[in-house]
Amino acid sequence: MKILCCVKRVPAPGAKINVTADGSQVDAAHLGFTTSPHEECAVEGAVQLREQHGGEVTVLTVGPTEASEQLRYAASVGADHGVLIPDDGSAWDPQRTAAAIGDAIETLEAQNGSAFDLILFGNESADTGGFQVGIRVAYRLRRPIVNGIKGIEVSGDGTGAGTVTARREIDGGFEVYELPRPCVLGVKEGLNLPRYPTMKGRLNSKKLEIQSLDIDAAAGGQRRVRLHRPAEQVSETVILGEGPEAAVAVVDVLEELGVL
Repeated sequence: MKILCCVKRVPAPGAKINVTADGSQVDAAHLGFTTSPHEECAVEGAVQLREQHGGEVTVLTVGPTEASEQLRYAASVGADHGVLIPDDGSAWDPQRTAAAIGDAIETLEAQNGSAFDLILFGNESADTGGFQVGIRVAYRLRRPIVNGIKGIEVSGDGTGAGTVTARREIDGGFEVYELPRPCVLGVKEGLNLPRYPTMKGRLNSKKLEIQSLDIDAAAGGQRRVRLHRPAEQVSETVILGEGPEAAVAVVDVLEELGVL
């Protein structure tokens, strides 16, 4: 079974995000980066399917040369191949990103002589949260897609024609979809618990030969106007007093809160 995972290099969750003086870009000078959390689950899901049905897992990303770090991390937890689409350092809009990924997939499938049975995206990226790229790629490739997936099962041994059963969580239960292969899924965090890389995996990832695909995709119709960082909320601690003398002040606070 041939599976492709598309991942994105994003600022580490919880990091303090600063923007450049002109408000056009994220200031990455002191940021740590990681793989978007939904996509970590997508990689783990792909590796589990490969372990069950055989085949290979390819991980693809659009980004700077440094994004090879995310490809090597994916290799350290079981991915077989890494593909980098270098960008020009600017923030690509979803249309441009999807066009580049679509061209890359067509190129890879032509090289391999067959289509990927399953293409996995994160439901949305952790930084921009556009919910667009996976859907645009699926539409471009004319393949069925379902987003918000928290369960994946593959019929048969994973080779040749077959189906993929995908489960999406809703209030009070699940929606279940059956898709013919090849197909595309948008995975949500919670699909699984991603494994930690072993020492052997980390060493093997250093040997990963990353394929670079230079694809000149045209910009789409969306244009970033400005990034705005909200003002920080500062909390203030007030000492009401010590001992019995603080009782009156405590009562006043409880009255303000409506407790009394």
